[in-house]
Amino acid sequence: MTEYLTDYMNTVTERLKNCTEQEELSAILSEHMDKIAFMQHERIVHFLVTMMFAVILSIFMVGMLLTENIMLTVLVTIIMILLVFYIKHYYFLENTVQKMYVIYDKILKMQEDLK
Repeated sequence: MTEYLTDYMNTVTERLKNCTEQEELSAILSEHMDKIAFMQHERIVHFLVTMMFAVILSIFMVGMLLTENIMLTVLVTIIMILLVFYIKHYYFLENTVQKMYVIYDKILKMQEDLK
C-alpha cells in the first residue's frame, strides 16, 4: 500500500504539472476524489486494527503482570512489535491522505484559473 500510494502521489503531481485543459483537469479531479475515498476507508480500517491491537496488548500486559507467565511475555513482545508497525503504517496513511487534500485544493484552484 505504501508503494501504491507513493506512486499515485508522484503520478498525480506530474499530471497536474502538465495539465493545461479543463477536461483533463476534471478527469484528474474525478480520479483523485475516488482515490481519496479509497484511502479514507483504508485509513479507518487501519485505525480500527491498530486500536484493537492496542487493547489486546493492554489486556495481555495486565495478564502478564498478574500471572508472571513467560509465554505471556513472549506474546506481549510480539504484539508490541506488530503494534509499532501498525502505528508506523497508520502514520503514513494519515499524512498521505492529508497531502491528498492539499492536492485536491490545488486542483480546485487550477480549475478556477483555467476558466
